[in-house]
Amino acid sequence: MSTTNTTSMTESSTEFKDDRQVDMSLLVRGYEVVIGFETHAQLSTASKIFSRSSTAFGAEPNTQACAVDIALPGTLPVMNKGAVERAIQFGLAVNAKVAPRSIFARKNYFYPDLPKGYQISQYEIPVVQSGSVEFFLGDVKKSVRLVRAHLEEDAGKSLHEDFVGQSGIDLNRAGTPLLEIVTEPDIRSSAEAVAYAKELHKIVTWIGICDGNMQEGSFRCDANVSVRKPGAKFGTRREIKNLNSFKFMQQAIDYEVRWQIEQIEDGHSIEQATVLFNPDSGETRAMRTKEDAADYRYFPDPDLPPLVIADEWVGRVRAEMTELPRVMATRFMADYGLSEYDATQLTQSKAVAAYFEETAKTSGQAKQGEGKDVDAIIEAKGLKQMSDTGELEGIIDSVIAANSKSVEEYKAGNAKAFNALVGQAMKATKGKGNPAQVNELLKKKLN
Repeated sequence: MSTTNTTSMTESSTEFKDDRQVDMSLLVRGYEVVIGFETHAQLSTASKIFSRSSTAFGAEPNTQACAVDIALPGTLPVMNKGAVERAIQFGLAVNAKVAPRSIFARKNYFYPDLPKGYQISQYEIPVVQSGSVEFFLGDVKKSVRLVRAHLEEDAGKSLHEDFVGQSGIDLNRAGTPLLEIVTEPDIRSSAEAVAYAKELHKIVTWIGICDGNMQEGSFRCDANVSVRKPGAKFGTRREIKNLNSFKFMQQAIDYEVRWQIEQIEDGHSIEQATVLFNPDSGETRAMRTKEDAADYRYFPDPDLPPLVIADEWVGRVRAEMTELPRVMATRFMADYGLSEYDATQLTQSKAVAAYFEETAKTSGQAKQGEGKDVDAIIEAKGLKQMSDTGELEGIIDSVIAANSKSVEEYKAGNAKAFNALVGQAMKATKGKGNPAQVNELLKKKLN
């Protein structure tokens, strides 16, 4: 049965709006690519969303799952205030509406690593509604509209020991707090999808609600991909699950787009399905047919009252939040006369932004430029941006070699260690390194 691109994880029956102009330059063999994203950001609380069990990564299997997490008789879930505050922070960061009242529902399905037989999530009324994420693709500004972000608990994890032919279940993740962020199908290419995901990753790590460690599953993306002829109705989507690398994300979407076009041109119809990407073969493969809302039998969780968020609470969270990257970028434009593109690039990480501002304040760059040719001043002062890949790679290699402790901490999952390395690299270039290139090259070498 053909199905249109509607909210996937939320399983809403309401179709997305389709009011975007077709960019003919993005067509693939005459087809327009349509992509929507669902991202699970693990919230940075010390305990789980409905219990006091630890969320620390790397513990021995089944040592961090309590009676509440597995819903033993007589246990009751209790909402984690810290998880709610992190959801509020995200809503404020993306200019969304924070719902004054939202509810939790039971999403019923059977899977070995779901001990309750249902997942506590939000369905009809999520805590964060609408909003948008803005970013640059090259020097072109883009915007992706958000449908919602809702709180839910994670499931456990199936462990497959191929060498002994056995599987086991680790319930340590069961009950871990997640914020699922759902977009409208506004994305039109794999490159745009990666740029969106990177910007979202920057937002959640910048405000400190998620450590962003993709290898440990703290930031997991699902891409809903379909193709259509320009102006036609949305095609049937296939959901690529658990993309934990920006590189694999682009490869998976590109393969899936080619596969769908070939199927259609060969006279086959696309069936709605959940698929996995195999990085070794570079191919996607169907895992199961995709369920719809009726299959999950959603109903309000009788053990949890409505989540009520007063305006005063939102105000307190707003007052305590760090300066947002978009706000900082606007300030950089006003204070230092930067273009929107340059200000955005300088606020890709806190370390780069802090180093730039410190350098700008101590050097007086801005005052000396009044009434003079800016390019001439930059050249004379030796402030021209360093963009030579070979030169930057040499500097980054030296930084990695000289900061082994930070490298180890980053590989152990400490996102702040990466910012420290970026800061060291920018210091080594005397602030002249291209921030985007420094970030990209550093991640490439570390991963």
